[in-house]
Amino acid sequence: MTNLSEEMNNEIEKAIQVTEDYGEEQIQVLEGLEAVRKRPGMYIGSTDVRGLHHLVYEIVDNSIDEALAGFCTRIVVTLHKDGSVEVEDNGRGFPVGIHPKTGRPAVEVCLTVLHAGGKFGGGGYKVSGGLHGVGASVVNALSKHLTVTVYQDGKIHRQEYALGKYLYDLKVIGETDRTGTTIRFLPDIRSAENPEGIFEEGVSFEHDTLKTRLREMAFLNKGITIVYRDERPAEPTEDVFCYEGGLKQYVQWLNRDREVLFPEPIYTEGLKDGILVEVAMQYNDSYQDNIYTFANNIATPDGGTHLAGFNSAVTRAINDYGRKYKILKDSEANLKGEDVRESLTAIVSIKMEDPQFESQTKSKLGSGQVRGVVDSLVTEELSTYLEEHPAIAKAILERCVGAARAREAARKAREATRRKSVLESASLPGKLADCSDRDPAKCEIFMVEGDSAGGSAKGGRDSRFQAILPLRGKILNVEKVRLDRALGNAEIRAMITAFGCGIGEEFDESKLRYHRIVCMTDADVDGAHIRILLLTFFYRYMRPLVEKGYVYAAMPPLYKVTKGKFEKYVYDDDELQRVLDQIGREPKPEIQRYKGLGEMSSQQLWDTTMNPETRMMMQITPDDAMEADHLFTLLMGEAVEPRKQFIQENSDLVKDLDI
Repeated sequence: MTNLSEEMNNEIEKAIQVTEDYGEEQIQVLEGLEAVRKRPGMYIGSTDVRGLHHLVYEIVDNSIDEALAGFCTRIVVTLHKDGSVEVEDNGRGFPVGIHPKTGRPAVEVCLTVLHAGGKFGGGGYKVSGGLHGVGASVVNALSKHLTVTVYQDGKIHRQEYALGKYLYDLKVIGETDRTGTTIRFLPDIRSAENPEGIFEEGVSFEHDTLKTRLREMAFLNKGITIVYRDERPAEPTEDVFCYEGGLKQYVQWLNRDREVLFPEPIYTEGLKDGILVEVAMQYNDSYQDNIYTFANNIATPDGGTHLAGFNSAVTRAINDYGRKYKILKDSEANLKGEDVRESLTAIVSIKMEDPQFESQTKSKLGSGQVRGVVDSLVTEELSTYLEEHPAIAKAILERCVGAARAREAARKAREATRRKSVLESASLPGKLADCSDRDPAKCEIFMVEGDSAGGSAKGGRDSRFQAILPLRGKILNVEKVRLDRALGNAEIRAMITAFGCGIGEEFDESKLRYHRIVCMTDADVDGAHIRILLLTFFYRYMRPLVEKGYVYAAMPPLYKVTKGKFEKYVYDDDELQRVLDQIGREPKPEIQRYKGLGEMSSQQLWDTTMNPETRMMMQITPDDAMEADHLFTLLMGEAVEPRKQFIQENSDLVKDLDI
């Protein structure tokens, strides 16, 4: 749910549009849910596939809030063949009595009036992910059709809506011995038959996206059963998520393809000053930290006060133990936060009444009192754990000390690189063919495989805004080494220097010299391998580049089809067959297969792959950081068996393996 400003909350019932001819006739008052349909992005973020999924999350969050209040144990989410979604729970059910101020049934008020709900201090909910009560009403406003069924007080109540407006009064349709709410809605998606629809034409619910979110909710709320049914395929699927171990199982699941230092995650749960804190953590054999934070089940990717409290607690507890048992020598400095977090997977989840966030996207928790509560609880639990498990404590300290030494070696390597650049009086790599424009927003850099392709790219580029950096061979797989080893690789050093933004904790987006970083590799197995090595490096050491959409993959053509005067570049095998059917296979057309970029002339490379007017490029943006982390570990890490299993299970996705 998009967090709205206080000013917007006060004025939410009306929206004012101003044109050049500004007068009373230009003042447009949007009543009720009209504002939602007029400006849907204000409420669900966007009208693309992300906004579409947001509708499901809003309704599921209502059921989760019932679970947090102690009244719901089972939630069933069903994707129907007609494109509708149904969310059913066994909570108390929406109130069906007459609302005193409106004179309408309370369930109808919740579904048709913004900011109406049980989350405003009325005692309905102590903990809630929804702060403004706009969830159910927004879903209703953005649905072609919605049906709510309430099971309460021995009766089944039902009401239907179209585009947010009720079709008939709430009525009793039967008797029941259960309680709960079922909401089924059909999103208002634009189409030829429905040109006024809200959501972009062609969008639909993605099975894996919803599965990931529902699994996450089950992990975060231990003991709750979430059933996910997808009835759209020829063979419908059903997944059941229920984790009595909660965050402990979550951490184990995140580490499923890694070797761990100890089998059972460290776990603490405590309530202090009205704040419920849950933390689970476990060290593994990787060289990255993966710490995920949540506030009232809302992911906070930018951290906040709960993360600050966790980080300070872990750093203090491990340093204190290392000093007490002389694992850290008197001559050695204290371990830094980045040292104790290397190879750590952790989940920090807090639940409280009225959490405060630092942005409308709720990406960062700002509630000041949370830091001290998390700090004290984690410090106490981790210190006790280390005392009671000396062998594990020693392994953790040795791991952290190794990280500190590698950090120092990396620092020296960076300094040496900087000194070398100054002495050479040229801060950029010698093989970089830079562009003349200095506005990063206009500039792009192509990471090109090999000198031959690099030569073609340099000859074909527009030197005003396109830079070329040829890479020799395959760069180091940074998934298997620490930063100090990575900095020893000449190609990695060249990229760091060319980009100008630094790496790791020194990353500074404002110094980035190009806002499009393009991996341009051959369309074969080796090219794909080089591309994934580059993406692994970006994701592990320059993650904001990927998260903020600066990284792209070029899509050079696989074929050139020529028949008489007909000439067309083709980008995949399916398109090739369509082109051949279109032009006829007799007399036989000439098909040229491009196995390497170097086989193209400079003009061909410009026309097909580099010209902004005609090229195709794929933007690399991981929608789910946890799944991206898992895939990088799976495909590029040390463990062979999980990678082998993944390849076997997904071999059908490879249509034409060119070895």
